[in-house]
Amino acid sequence: MSVLTYDTLRSAFASQPLFEDKSWQLSPEAWPLTPAQVQELEQIGAACLEFHQALETLYLRSAAGKNLLRNKPLLAPWVAQYLDRGKPPELVYHARDARNRGAFPTVLRPDLLLTEEGFALTELDSVPGGIGLTAFLNRLYAAQGDASVLGQGDVMIDNFHQSLTALRPEMRNPLIAILVSDEAATYRPEMQWLCEQLQRRGHRIFCMRPEDVFPLGGELFFDVEGTPEKIDIIYRFFELFDWANIRVRADILEAWQSGAVAIAPPMRHFQEEKLALALFHHHLLREFWAESLSGRSLKLLQKLIPRSWIMDPAPLPPGAVLDGPPVGGRMPNDWRDLASASQKERDLIIKISGFHETAWGARSVVLGSDCSREEWQAGVDQALRLAPTNLHVLQEYRKPKRLSHPLYHAEDAGSAPSARERSGRLRLCPYYFVVGGQARLSGALATFCPPDKKIIHGMTDAALLPCRVSPLT
Repeated sequence: MSVLTYDTLRSAFASQPLFEDKSWQLSPEAWPLTPAQVQELEQIGAACLEFHQALETLYLRSAAGKNLLRNKPLLAPWVAQYLDRGKPPELVYHARDARNRGAFPTVLRPDLLLTEEGFALTELDSVPGGIGLTAFLNRLYAAQGDASVLGQGDVMIDNFHQSLTALRPEMRNPLIAILVSDEAATYRPEMQWLCEQLQRRGHRIFCMRPEDVFPLGGELFFDVEGTPEKIDIIYRFFELFDWANIRVRADILEAWQSGAVAIAPPMRHFQEEKLALALFHHHLLREFWAESLSGRSLKLLQKLIPRSWIMDPAPLPPGAVLDGPPVGGRMPNDWRDLASASQKERDLIIKISGFHETAWGARSVVLGSDCSREEWQAGVDQALRLAPTNLHVLQEYRKPKRLSHPLYHAEDAGSAPSARERSGRLRLCPYYFVVGGQARLSGALATFCPPDKKIIHGMTDAALLPCRVSPLT
């Protein structure tokens, strides 16, 4: 097992511009996972890909007014209406284009909390950050002789590239442009680092801003030392709420329509909505999911995904109740009833579904049991006020269990801080790269936060770690 000194870690991070203006807690050891947990992660990747395949069928059949079931009538036009709400017409049209059929994200990253009952899948990201960071950490910890690091040997870097080149199998060495918008600029250094590693292998891959791209004869180019280079594949590192800020968006669509360029992840808005997890739990769609998923994936996702609901404020007739959590021991008739829920009943999270600048980085998250009644009511009111254009999701909160892991603390006396066991809670983000219809588990980023942090995400108080396989865990 690799044990890194504090000075080794500090020196490694200080030498890399991708960590500029970023800091977190350091640990001498990668996060340990049992072989059983790694096996479950493999199954989770397959289930997430199946989920995306079923979601495509659900959306397209809903939009076309087609039956959802094989031997029983079930129409659900409201599904597409939910997923299309607030989206630009050109993106809706593009998402439904027949040439996009079977186009899924090339990178999948679920957010998994480790609870007393096992993993809980709270989100499924198709435009995730952290690819370069996790690949760097894998390499750093494995370089110290730890043969158990998950994704060592630059597996993440190679699989990331293969997932993209698979989009143009007729090309031996296609030119790939990673477009990072200003909204996502925090992640530009790690994408530049990824490109540098792949360029050393002879691959043509470059990181740039969308405005560096220009059209020429229906194709897309960028300038390399005064010479235009044709782009074959675009990896868009921006979410679709940022689409209006992409100056060359019309040129990108035109080049895709002509077949001049492939785009990953595909620009299909329904693949970026958190409310898809609520659709999985919707009582009217249970038979659809049972028909569309394999038995193993269905059972696994039912265990993993917390109960979730779409906060649609459409009025109900008298006597009707919402498909939602009980308030005061009774089913609510209006989402505003949530405002009077007790603190115990407020063990719930409100978050915006997607297509909004607050939909990433936990910026829209309200945890009912961890805020005042006034803050909770404000969260409910905000969700309902924005519903005409931006739906919110209500999700059961599954509390991560307490764990321990050795961490360095720079405030310790002496020039060489010692590592001590610290208590905390864990979020695990496995990365899967889709190649040949398979989701390849290629690494995982562990975010280990102090136990008083209810919402786990990257922060200065957290430790960001690669993972290793440890049969002793």
